[in-house]
Amino acid sequence: MGQIGRTGRIYLIGAGPGDPGLLTIKGKTCIEQADVIVYDYLANEEFLRYAKPNAELIFAGKKGGETHIGQEEINRLLIEKARQGKTVVRLKGGDPFIFGRGGEEAVAAVGAGIPFEIVPGVTAAVGVPAYAGIPLTHRDVASAVTFVTGHEDPGKENGQVPWEKLSGIGTLVFFMGLTNLPEIVRQLLLHGQTPQTPVAVTRWGTRPEQRTVVGTLETIVEKVRAEALKPPALIIVGEVVKLREQLNWFEGRPLFGKRILVTRARDQAVEFTDLLKLYGADPVEFPTIEVVPPESWEALDGAIRKIEEYDWLIFTSANGVLYFLERLKTGGKDIRALKGIKLCAIGPRTAQEIERMGVRVDLMPAEYVAEALIEQMGRQELSGRQILIPRAAVARDVLPEALVRMGARVDVVTAYRTIRPTRDLEWVKNLLQGRQISVITFTSSSTVRNFVEMFGPEEGRKLLNEVVVACIGPITAKTVEEYGMTVHVLPKDSTIPSLAEAIVEHFTTQAT
Repeated sequence: MGQIGRTGRIYLIGAGPGDPGLLTIKGKTCIEQADVIVYDYLANEEFLRYAKPNAELIFAGKKGGETHIGQEEINRLLIEKARQGKTVVRLKGGDPFIFGRGGEEAVAAVGAGIPFEIVPGVTAAVGVPAYAGIPLTHRDVASAVTFVTGHEDPGKENGQVPWEKLSGIGTLVFFMGLTNLPEIVRQLLLHGQTPQTPVAVTRWGTRPEQRTVVGTLETIVEKVRAEALKPPALIIVGEVVKLREQLNWFEGRPLFGKRILVTRARDQAVEFTDLLKLYGADPVEFPTIEVVPPESWEALDGAIRKIEEYDWLIFTSANGVLYFLERLKTGGKDIRALKGIKLCAIGPRTAQEIERMGVRVDLMPAEYVAEALIEQMGRQELSGRQILIPRAAVARDVLPEALVRMGARVDVVTAYRTIRPTRDLEWVKNLLQGRQISVITFTSSSTVRNFVEMFGPEEGRKLLNEVVVACIGPITAKTVEEYGMTVHVLPKDSTIPSLAEAIVEHFTTQAT
């Protein structure tokens, strides 16, 4: 990767049909190292998250029929940036060499003497039918596949599509043909296809908003019109379409079509959003909290300097563990400084972070709330014991107060703060007002309070009036109810996997 002499290099990358998981490993690596990324409308913008912070991002696609940059200008732009010694990525939907005009861009690079590479992608012709549950070939049904541009007007003279040769040769896949669907159907019927030939039209294939309309050559035009299907869409013609009734795996997932608002801090949301995607949901990240260092490290550093004086070290969150370890290292200490200290964690995620240090947790309550820990600690001999609790700047005092009543000496120190971000407010408000969010998730009382403070109590309640509210545990649920809102989903265990499963169960039960 990178520069060759004073000339850069162009990477023509196929981003796949839309599902971020279908981007190739090499494509991701190229994006991460690119100085300039020129991307299309059909290339999922989520891929741009892999870009370097200082990468130049240039939109060069078509949207709503409007061309932002013409092909000749794109060619010139790629060459100009590469001549500046930059690594240039041309990010295209699907595969660059399948109706992607990648061949034209590669030829332009050759003519300008610019080194280039092709990074193939999953073409929509293969990816979209697979996600629609339609195998393009099948031993008993079709032994050939033909990819056809549907962008060409079927009625024009001297067209390049050999309509007379397409009848009866297997499965036909039309790109960019929705606008011309009536003429495509007419030509196929005119050249020998039967009116009963099955047809499927899939919009935004492989994405959470995927929609598929199935019919025959006789009925498909009217069905598509009735469903108000818009581009981009792929058209599949052939007997293999009938197999969708048995193989429709993607659209049949339990949370398919459900857009879920995730209010967790962005750097902690990955596990949750990945789980939701596996269930078919469309997670939308809207962090109402951001985890940042405390205003001063004085209290935490002071506690670490005398760490050997403590009998118990209690962590109430994974964040507390991470910041504690950071300051332990900064103070010139390591895990050996915790010798003889008993470690306690609230919740398996917190325990996991502790055990990454190579030590075991001595105590974790069965329920992942402070009250359950208090019950467990009540069985210990705490009189005169010293306990350190590194935690968030603002948190409930029920745990330290209870420990003091048991005779312990407790130091509560600030290990991190949670603050309220201000970005994306109008965007999320419009989604909620437009009934485009099915579920909102809260994973702490802070996420609830910050959401309400962002929009105001009355507006917040109004925005969530028809939205399913899912909370990770009883403390968070209580905070929701204190603001006059209803909790619809509450898992048995206060963990991220349990929350995802509870959301699935809510909609599965609702459907039966």
